[in-house]
Amino acid sequence: MEITINHTTKKFEKPPENLEALLAMELPEKKKGIAVALNNRIIPQSFWAETFLNDKDSVLIITATQGG
Repeated sequence: MEITINHTTKKFEKPPENLEALLAMELPEKKKGIAVALNNRIIPQSFWAETFLNDKDSVLIITATQGG
């Protein structure tokens, strides 16, 4: 399965089952301050576990940073 994450295509032998699993793989230490869009649609955090991924999906992950 191929998924584009932040404009970089990644191939997965064992693809993540859902958006929540993908985020756990990509940002294991980060739990807060994350916004996610799947195929240009923002997905609220309450729906990450039930949002399944398909081949060729595009995911944009935005993380909040501190500072100014």
